[in-house]
Amino acid sequence: AVLRGTFFAPTVVSGVPAGAEILRQEIFGPVLAISAFADEDEAVRLANDTEFGLVSYVYTRDLARGHRMIDRLETGMMGLNVGVVSNAAAPFGGVRQSGLGREGGPEGIHEYLATKYTLLPND
Repeated sequence: AVLRGTFFAPTVVSGVPAGAEILRQEIFGPVLAISAFADEDEAVRLANDTEFGLVSYVYTRDLARGHRMIDRLETGMMGLNVGVVSNAAAPFGGVRQSGLGREGGPEGIHEYLATKYTLLPND
């Protein structure tokens, strides 16, 4: 078959050391890398230690912690205790090397518009 070898089975990789390539790249596939951290500050440092920033996911019972993560994680989108953030009515896009601008939502429309300031004389 033409597509042989182009699909990757859903995979969980655990015990991934800090700085591993799998943690620093965007992997557009069914792969979950699990890495241990000592505290919230280290988790944020590890999560932000990449040139990419499309989406982050945080699962916690401590909603105050979840809200801190919204501010601290450097991504264009974030899911707090949800599995999928995509929504046609919401802006989609990342930061850094994960893209510039947004698609979807009002922000996506504004990406296709240009503002022009014009001043005309009063007479």
